[in-house]
Amino acid sequence: MNTLRTGMLLALMTGLFVAVGAMIGGGTGVMLAFAMALAMNLFAYWNSDKVLLRMYGARQVDAASAPDLYGMVENLAGNAGLPMPKVYIMENPQPNAFATGRNPEHAAVAFTTGILEQLTPEELAGVAAHELAHIKHRDTLTMTITAVIAGAISMLANMAFFMGGDRRNQPGGMALTLIVSMLAPIAAMLVQAAISRGREFEADRAGAEISGRPMWLASALGRMERSVRDGTPNPEADANPATAHLFIINPLHGGGLAGLFSTHPSTADRIARLSAMAGQAAPVTAQRGPWIGGREIVTPSKGPWG
Repeated sequence: MNTLRTGMLLALMTGLFVAVGAMIGGGTGVMLAFAMALAMNLFAYWNSDKVLLRMYGARQVDAASAPDLYGMVENLAGNAGLPMPKVYIMENPQPNAFATGRNPEHAAVAFTTGILEQLTPEELAGVAAHELAHIKHRDTLTMTITAVIAGAISMLANMAFFMGGDRRNQPGGMALTLIVSMLAPIAAMLVQAAISRGREFEADRAGAEISGRPMWLASALGRMERSVRDGTPNPEADANPATAHLFIINPLHGGGLAGLFSTHPSTADRIARLSAMAGQAAPVTAQRGPWIGGREIVTPSKGPWG
């Protein structure tokens, strides 16, 4: 059902793309729009992960340079039945993380220095499991395509406004051009948000199964949400808001109508669902879990709001 829903939403975005292309040049505009979308998606398929990691200044680490982090990801990847992804660290004070790559065989997980400093090993394991779930479900490719189409719609909408072509000379053409150029980007953002929100809930569920402890992730989400809410910056995300949906927690700051276009579901709702999976109400009490990085670890006694 989630795959069908995502396919329908992506089809809607493609329809918006075609509509805006038609506003610019009729049948020719439609063909040009499709050609542009094809070129952008092919580039995104093969190179989006490299561009994204370079954008955030991520450096790759291995078992020698970051043994604890690498070993944790390796063990969790084994739990998930995934090949070992590349592991990266970003110099960024905000506690956050994302996964990228076109498929599980060409995947990477990236963690900010902020998340490594602020989260407990148990919470970090919950986050890593969430990102591995995105890789297992191939969400990274889906979200990249979504971002590309959404960006292209916004670009074409601006072109439609300034280059309305023959549509402007038809009855009501100017008004129609104005409406499409204004509403198409908004509709694209809403569709992008709908896809992202559903994927985040599913990755939370699957990530909790991979780690075996839903409350590890619940506690991590609460801690990261507080940090972002308190104003911990993420300069790269602020400069490139189209990438915000890739992070486990929305890295951008905003209120009011911003919630309507948020690419992430409510953190409180996510914590509540994870608490239900654990069969307990948050905050969580200490409990023993499986070993990660060669040792048995314990969930934090402090809850998500502690």
